Amino acid sequence: MAAANMKSVKLRIKSIQNTMQITKAMELVASSKLRKAKERADRSKPYFRILRQTLCNIALGNYDFTSPYTRENGEDSYCYIVIAGDRGMAGGYNANLFRFLEEESAGKRFSVLPLGKKSLEYARQKSFPIVTEQYDLVSALRVSDCYAIAKLLCERYREKSFGHIALIYTEFLSMMSQKAGSTSLLPLSDFREDACVICGREGKEEKIAQNLILYEPSAEEVFNAIVPEYLSGLLYSAIASSEASELAARRSAMEAATDNAGEMIDKLSLYYNRARQASITQEITEIVAGAEGQ
Repeated sequence: MAAANMKSVKLRIKSIQNTMQITKAMELVASSKLRKAKERADRSKPYFRILRQTLCNIALGNYDFTSPYTRENGEDSYCYIVIAGDRGMAGGYNANLFRFLEEESAGKRFSVLPLGKKSLEYARQKSFPIVTEQYDLVSALRVSDCYAIAKLLCERYREKSFGHIALIYTEFLSMMSQKAGSTSLLPLSDFREDACVICGREGKEEKIAQNLILYEPSAEEVFNAIVPEYLSGLLYSAIASSEASELAARRSAMEAATDNAGEMIDKLSLYYNRARQASITQEITEIVAGAEGQ
């Protein structure tokens, strides 16, 4: 009986060691990819910062400026772009994002545009209205895909399919901290106020008598053409941040799993050694008792 128990413990230790090798490998892979994801996010920021500054200059330098993207269209429905992961084993990364979405969308009429396999599965499970299922692999999305999504959203907004568009993603704060959050994309109703701050002209909009830059065919048309580019920049940056967050969460989860596996192996090894020692002691006792009986 004791021998059978020792054998099962030994098999258990071997199984945990195999699992430990897998979790350690996944931890190393996540660490390697995380550095590239952070660099990808950082490289995209300067270009899209210039785009926003250009939008600021147009909005602030033209008194008669109007755009369908800077005013509400009268529709009260929402569209949430939900960026989740393609795979699991990332701790609470996906669960925290979906919990935030539920809190954000409570009491609202909304549709979702899922980016990522887990996001699509969640939307189907909850029977949410889905804008498109085309982008089910977030890891495969590139700048051109983000621009296509931005153009689709701009068209739907002008058609009044929904009145508000928001981005639900996970912000990368540090290796140990990631936070689910949201960013409003459309309408840009507060754009002129934000632009004053971003362009360094807070409270001085009235002092801009005229814009020295001449836009052809018009400032409004240039602004409307840049908006999809700008939104695609926000989307691309959020995807890069979410990817880095997922990798950091997976690295932390696999590191914790590896540590737990090591602790389990230590406990089982101790139990195995004690059982083995007890078995040896019992055998010696039986031999001594047999010798004394003779």
